[in-house]
Amino acid sequence: MAVRVPPFMRRVRSATRGRPRLPARLNPRRARIFALLGLLGPGLIAANAGNDAGGIATYSQVGAKYGYGLLWTIVLIAISLAIVQKLAARMGVVTGKGLAELVREEYGIRWSVLATSAVVIANFGICISDFVGTGAALGLAGIPPQVSVPIAAVGIWLIIVRGSYRSAERIFVWFTIPFFAYPIAAILAHPHWGAVGHAIVLPHIETGSTYLLLLIATVGTTITPYMQLYLQSAVVERGVRPEGLVREEREAVSGAVFACIISGFILIATGATLYTHGIHEIGTAAGAARALTPFAGQFAEALFGVGLLGASLLACAILPIATSYVVSESLGYEKGIGRRPNEAPVFVGVITAMIATSAIVAVIPGLPVISLLIGVQVVNGVLLPINLFFIWRLARSPRLMGERRSRGLLDAAAAVTVVVLSSLSIVLVGVTILGL
Repeated sequence: MAVRVPPFMRRVRSATRGRPRLPARLNPRRARIFALLGLLGPGLIAANAGNDAGGIATYSQVGAKYGYGLLWTIVLIAISLAIVQKLAARMGVVTGKGLAELVREEYGIRWSVLATSAVVIANFGICISDFVGTGAALGLAGIPPQVSVPIAAVGIWLIIVRGSYRSAERIFVWFTIPFFAYPIAAILAHPHWGAVGHAIVLPHIETGSTYLLLLIATVGTTITPYMQLYLQSAVVERGVRPEGLVREEREAVSGAVFACIISGFILIATGATLYTHGIHEIGTAAGAARALTPFAGQFAEALFGVGLLGASLLACAILPIATSYVVSESLGYEKGIGRRPNEAPVFVGVITAMIATSAIVAVIPGLPVISLLIGVQVVNGVLLPINLFFIWRLARSPRLMGERRSRGLLDAAAAVTVVVLSSLSIVLVGVTILGL
């Protein structure tokens, strides 16, 4: 005879479904590792996903062109990114809704469709470039991209679609570990630490158009729209309760700071080697890794390659998820990592199509990656001001946020961040379109 399960037990089972079971006994070291992984989450993942193949190429170019001269911008970027990430995490916890869903409900379907279309176009282009980065990173070890890229694509798809949210999140956190290769590479480059500290504290500003363009590109590649879209939706899916808001905000801020520290070390590594030895032009992140070898040794190239691989794999996973979150939220469909195709067909379909198409395009010989990134840069430059404006307005809404609304110093800092970043994005779009 079938046993009737009480309703409250069904709720408990539903709430715990998909969560990984830990061993009954853990030694102290493993217990500390699991505790640390429990504290890390969407903030760290979102911020580091911005340090993708295109970002690493930009930082490498800045370091090769101006040495430590633009390190001061990393401090300002860290503050801006921390503010934006904190507001996105707060909205996710308080409202229980993703940013695209809030935009649709508060501003109507037209704005939602506009933002969704721009996100799909931009994220698709970035995803292709990051699969190219994956192939380039493993190409440093002699593995052709026609082999490495399809394997990476299948592995990422399995993590997202066949696993649970908790297991996927932990794997994404592990993807951030290779970023520690960049501080080691910077140390191997033997930089002048006094000059590094001087460049951080005292800004070095030039009036040339190339300097201005690279300054704006550094900001644009560090703070991209898909990061906030992913962060807020992931916080919602993580199921963070209001009592965990402070911890989630701290995680979002610390993730932003960590990502910017990594960016700074990339500048230091290339500035101490390439700039010092007169190599001022770097086309790709893999090219930067190869260029380090004569000055910092083969080990530095390997470390740079490991960092590029981790960055590319993380972005290749986060970009399809962020895109699918936006599409599903904008159109009102079911969503969720680990959902089966029959449970969330649109969510899974967008992820599958984006991963498969990006991987296929990425292995095409002679793909004009630079032209692709320039086009993506324009779309992101248009989308970022819209994104930031919505985050600022929604985060300060008393009706939506109640006592948790953004106000006082935080609201003023957010407003300044929106104005400055939006202005830089518009300038970048103008400069890119005009070809200056």
